[in-house]
Amino acid sequence: MDLLSNLIRGKKEIGSLLIAIAIILSSCVDTKKAVYFPDLKNDTITTAFKIPDAIIKTDDILSITVSSLNAEASSLFNFAASGPASSSSTSAVRSGISAGVTSSSYLVNPIGVIQFPVLGTIVAAGLTKEQLAEKITNELIVRKLLVEPVVIIRYLNFKITVLGEVASPSVFTIPNEKISLLEAISLAGDLTIYARRDNILVIREENGTKISKRISLNSTELLSSPYYYLKSNDVIYVEPGKSKINSTSKANQWLPIIFSSLTLAVILADVIIE
Repeated sequence: MDLLSNLIRGKKEIGSLLIAIAIILSSCVDTKKAVYFPDLKNDTITTAFKIPDAIIKTDDILSITVSSLNAEASSLFNFAASGPASSSSTSAVRSGISAGVTSSSYLVNPIGVIQFPVLGTIVAAGLTKEQLAEKITNELIVRKLLVEPVVIIRYLNFKITVLGEVASPSVFTIPNEKISLLEAISLAGDLTIYARRDNILVIREENGTKISKRISLNSTELLSSPYYYLKSNDVIYVEPGKSKINSTSKANQWLPIIFSSLTLAVILADVIIE
């Protein structure tokens, strides 16, 4: 009976040991490094930068809406654009213009121009939305095509990419064309517990050059950084911490051996008991 009791007790201890091993392997994370902005106090942070104006580039897709006091005359400039880009309707509430006006989408071609109804070829690349809208407005007035025209331009392909140690890595389209790094991380389901919060990589393309910037979420410097707000096509990569790499490596090495040994012990105990 003593032998039987010891064997039963041994099986229970093996089960407890398996649970303990799983807990140890899953707890190799420094909780202090998992906190965002640990040095942030009740304070007001001033920033010396403004949200960057996006520059229109080749392959951008633009929504352009023209309206005026004469709805019939304005409709000539809101036809669906021909070519790779398709037209899209915009409601009065969403666009802020008179009801019944539709917006057309235009793909900026490889040489940086769009084909606009009546006005023909217009150079768009290198301008901001506001500059292009002003350019189209002036053309409409100078050619006496419309009286007091209103031109509204929006990006249809403003997107950012979030990769690495986040819950849901993906490419996200941003309809309001404004997003911060923290909002982007939130869209991706937040960082995992294994993510390096002190070394977030932002990759940005400007004037044909790739720019990389390392950001720390353990410091309030981000809140006054020009990288706080993202630009279209920015890529955010979140690195895994050493704890995950080490624990994964050690688990791959030792877990098969440990579990094989414990399984053998359980089998032997069952054989002896029977």
